Amino acid sequence: FDEIEKAHPEVFNILLQILDNGRLTDSKGRTVNFKNTIVIMTSNVGSEFIRKMSRLGFSTSEKAETKDLKSKIMDSLRASFRPEFLNRIDEIVVFNPLSKQDIQKIVELQLKNIALRLQPRGIKLEVSASAKKILGEEGFDPNFGARPLKRLIQRLIIDPLSEKALEGKFKDGGRAVVSGNRGKIEVKA
Repeated sequence: FDEIEKAHPEVFNILLQILDNGRLTDSKGRTVNFKNTIVIMTSNVGSEFIRKMSRLGFSTSEKAETKDLKSKIMDSLRASFRPEFLNRIDEIVVFNPLSKQDIQKIVELQLKNIALRLQPRGIKLEVSASAKKILGEEGFDPNFGARPLKRLIQRLIIDPLSEKALEGKFKDGGRAVVSGNRGKIEVKA
């Protein structure tokens, strides 16, 4: 359940049933077994404290170990969710914002995924260091995580690759070259 704080109040009643009894019964009396199920929920409640600490220059490891931060986040959660709901949650994990280094690693992973998608046609993907740097810089937004990077890669690399493929510019066994020059990404067949 992503961004659980935005859920309708009835969703919380359903979740209480799942988390408390390990099963869910619908209006027709049918029961769904949720035993041995891991329920993962995300929330942005309290994320303003993480962003604030990040702007103040705390390192990731310091933020993760700060009891004050976790305490403030727990206070926010208590203010946002009913006690009976929070009481049924076994673990609350606080994630740190992504750093520029994290985004660069995600750039590498996304590019590997693109390369794997091109492999069946025998097309080799070559990406310059400058292109990777541009993607990492333009795709970095500490407030929104990796989503802007994913959209950027779609717009600057995947869409142009698709257009060139539709135009017949790629030959099986060929290569796709992605380069960066003066802050711009260029894709060549």
